[in-house]
Amino acid sequence: GFGFPGVRVDGNDVLACLAVTRSALERARRGEGPTLVEAFTYRMGAHTTSDDPTKYRADEERAAWEAKDPILRLRTYLEKAGHADEAFFTALEEESETLGKRVREAVRAMPDPEPLALFEHAYADGNSVVDEERAQFAAYQASFADSAEEGK
Repeated sequence: GFGFPGVRVDGNDVLACLAVTRSALERARRGEGPTLVEAFTYRMGAHTTSDDPTKYRADEERAAWEAKDPILRLRTYLEKAGHADEAFFTALEEESETLGKRVREAVRAMPDPEPLALFEHAYADGNSVVDEERAQFAAYQASFADSAEEGK
């Protein structure tokens, strides 16, 4: 192993994920180090816009995973346990739409980050490979500035 525990959890079970991540957090807060959490789930969508998952996935496979939709599972649990009703979920959806709109507007209003910022905070301590890649990318960017100057 790598010197710390690992836990595999049903990534489509919100309550199981909550229990596992709480346990990992408590362990870390006690100073016992990290915990690897592998949340096993299923990618419902395609890899890319040019991907066609029907070429390599059976309809039955997709249908089986659709039945395990984590949002639907949690909603069903909350309703059956008497913790939430239709009015709650309607209000939640409206609040989510409003919040989502505000967040999207705020993000669009943010300035674009400097491209080289991509290399910051990749590691706690310096890393020669990242430093080399940063220098290569900086040179690549500079080549565009040179081309723009030549075109004037």
